[in-house]
Amino acid sequence: MSQSKTEKATPKKRKDERKKGNIASSKDIVSVVSLLVVFSVLKIMLPYIYAGLDNFFIYILGQTGKVDTVDYHVLAGIQLETLKLLAIVVLPILLIASLTAIVATGFQTRFLFSTEALKPKFSRLNPLQGFKRMFSLKSAVELIKGIIKILIICVVLYKFFISRIYNLIRTLYLGIPQSVAYILDSIVMMVYMVCIIFIFVAGLDYIYQRWDHERQMKMSKHEIKEEYKQMEGDPQIKGKIKQKQRQMAMSRMMQSVPTADVVIKNPTHFAVALRYHPDSDRAPIVVAKGQDELALRIIAVAENAGVLVIEDKPLARAIYATAEVKMEIPYAYYTAVAEIFALVYSTKENKNKPKRN
Repeated sequence: MSQSKTEKATPKKRKDERKKGNIASSKDIVSVVSLLVVFSVLKIMLPYIYAGLDNFFIYILGQTGKVDTVDYHVLAGIQLETLKLLAIVVLPILLIASLTAIVATGFQTRFLFSTEALKPKFSRLNPLQGFKRMFSLKSAVELIKGIIKILIICVVLYKFFISRIYNLIRTLYLGIPQSVAYILDSIVMMVYMVCIIFIFVAGLDYIYQRWDHERQMKMSKHEIKEEYKQMEGDPQIKGKIKQKQRQMAMSRMMQSVPTADVVIKNPTHFAVALRYHPDSDRAPIVVAKGQDELALRIIAVAENAGVLVIEDKPLARAIYATAEVKMEIPYAYYTAVAEIFALVYSTKENKNKPKRN
């Protein structure tokens, strides 16, 4: 049996792998989106950051100018101002960066959360497996991607500084706020340029990750057969279950024979037990039917229960062939069955008449 994995993954395997957290996603998309959002937020928050730093340094210089020695109270005040500065400058950026990474990853994975990746796997400590991963196709692709990214960054930085070198030199003659603002604006523009190019790289990476994921998910024909067996069950076990179900259905059917009004036989090959309650049934209903040995059992149970047994070879065969258990008899046999039920009612009336002395 061929073990080559040439078949597409089945829905069951896809579902199982998704539960394990094995899903196609690109880290480059997360990096690019996070970088764009963080530097956009940084550009918007620049005035607040500048104001926070300005107030912080004013406070520090003011405190050092007021006291001769730095004591506990001064250090506590500096520490508090430092925490405020971090809360104003660093904390919002960290929160936005984390939220952006979660959203960018969630859009790729449909916000899948799996704890499988957190479980320890001792196979990762295997040096042979690590050596194989180092020289795998995925490692080669990651190496090529890393080289391309470095080349892109170097080219963008070179062209950017060449185009702005004159303006950067002129910042030496500007005030500190203007110089800082220009430099930060230039850095943001440079990041935007890098991100625009990296968006294309990230798109290619996502296509590759999808392709590689599908390649790793492929199954052999043997694996598909084994999965089908697991889903459907072993044929021998299924056979035993069906046999048990037939036995239970047979037992329930035989328990219904005493509730019948009449059993029509042929005379040993077929037997059909019928019930008719005018108040609840539209037509006579088959409560049991059987052939050969089962027919004999139905007849024996009916006779022991006092159910009338009537021989009608063609009618017994016809109802057996056209009606299932718990079903009404076909319309074509209404007349013939009505005659039999008339005989049944007549027989019951005769039995119920009081005997004369």
